[in-house]
Amino acid sequence: MSKQRIKQLIDRRVTDDGMIETGIPGVKLFRVSSPVRCAPAVYEPTIVAIVNGAKEAILDGKHYVYDSNQYMCCSISMPVEAGTPTASADNPLLGAYISLDTKVMTELSIEMERTASAIRSPQGGRLPPGFALAHWDQGFTDALLRLLQLSDDPADTAVLGDGRLREFYYAVLKGAAGESARRAFGVGNEIARSIEYLSARLNDVVTIEDMAAQVGMSRAVLHRKFKEATSMSPIQFVKSMRLNTAAMKIASGMNVSSAALSVGYASSSQFSREFKRLYGQSPKQWSHANYLS
Repeated sequence: MSKQRIKQLIDRRVTDDGMIETGIPGVKLFRVSSPVRCAPAVYEPTIVAIVNGAKEAILDGKHYVYDSNQYMCCSISMPVEAGTPTASADNPLLGAYISLDTKVMTELSIEMERTASAIRSPQGGRLPPGFALAHWDQGFTDALLRLLQLSDDPADTAVLGDGRLREFYYAVLKGAAGESARRAFGVGNEIARSIEYLSARLNDVVTIEDMAAQVGMSRAVLHRKFKEATSMSPIQFVKSMRLNTAAMKIASGMNVSSAALSVGYASSSQFSREFKRLYGQSPKQWSHANYLS
């Protein structure tokens, strides 16, 4: 019943295609009523909850489709291809997009780890994926409804917004995607920190040794844990992050040479070769294909 009320709330508030602000920082509602092919994107730490239709993401060649049965939890920045290939006017994609605030998620994760009742992973254990699909549970559903109901009243939003958002984060950390989120934001978050280091330096030469040194790991340990968390090796991940970021910039109107330079490619020809190898088209061909992120 709560999920149906969430759907009614979003359907009522978002009457046109696009994404709207709710007044709560990082919380947005969206509608898509036409198909959009999968295109390069970078998912930041976020929750995407679908209440109608379905969304597709491609990560390292694997396809993931999620709808109103599962929400998406991306706990670390991830290079993906994303789209809404089944959206239509009769069956639009409706949902909520909630950014995960690093400071609050870290505080909650560490606080949970200190309590006797928190579910904890063994130190040094296998890392869960940084991209997870999780079934809605009652705690998640109720917290999301309470959060989105605030958008109907600006005064309630201003006074209660931070508290309701914190309650929602806690529901995520306790839910089916909680292990993934706790490992990204709590103790043992070395992979998330190494990705944050990389993301801030896409236009610089960053080596795997640099990333490992930032989090106090050997290259071999970083490689193993990185692949467990992201399904990609560090080298694959760096390349995908740079190419996806460049593709998004080209789609927004930046010329190919500038986009290549902005993500650390000194050679346009090398950039074009690697871009075509990943996407099957040259950057210029891709820029004219009218893809939408």
